[in-house]
Amino acid sequence: MRSNERAGVDARFGARRRRMNMKRTLITIVFSLAALAILSGCGGRVRYPNYYTFNLPAPPDPPPAENVHATLAIREFRAPAYLRQTAIVYKPSPEQIGFYAYHRWATNPCDFVTTSLIERIRASGNFVQVKPYDGRPGIEYVLSGRLEKLEEIDYEDGVKVEVAISAQMTNLATGATVWTNAVSEVGDVSKRNVPAVVSEMNHTMDRAISKLLSPMPADVATRPTAVERR
Repeated sequence: MRSNERAGVDARFGARRRRMNMKRTLITIVFSLAALAILSGCGGRVRYPNYYTFNLPAPPDPPPAENVHATLAIREFRAPAYLRQTAIVYKPSPEQIGFYAYHRWATNPCDFVTTSLIERIRASGNFVQVKPYDGRPGIEYVLSGRLEKLEEIDYEDGVKVEVAISAQMTNLATGATVWTNAVSEVGDVSKRNVPAVVSEMNHTMDRAISKLLSPMPADVATRPTAVERR
């Protein structure tokens, strides 16, 4: 009698263990499927940044040098920290700055402005040599500057872009500032999307650089160099 009762108890406990094991297995399967669904969903939403570059008209070939003596070096342009992060900037209000997480410049805008000014001033033919500043001797004038603004403006009527640049030229021998200029250009964006904003930034940047370099000091390039004055 006791053996029969013990057998019955063992059978009941065995059945209970099997049910618990099946329940654990089902719970494990459900959680595994949920985790796979979450991971596959995240994988489907992976986004990669879009990169943009400036595309300004190429400057003309420089004219033959006539009565040109001066040499010029251009320092790398500076900019506020938020413009050096390569993310395209928009301003929803005058006090607020935003960044497009998936729309970026392919190059640092400061590098682009510096290179563009070197090419534009070379093309003017006003200097016998124009190169990036490297601290070496043999240069009479140094141009330095700052990219003040390069941003989308969303708080006025429509969508606009603004580009602001300032620069100054210094005579290394005397330390005197021989030329300075600052410009700000605003352009209207025709469509409400980032490619249209980038396109207008190109046009506005081109106008800003042209305006910045006009006028340059007419007598700098034709002044006798320090060596020639001796």
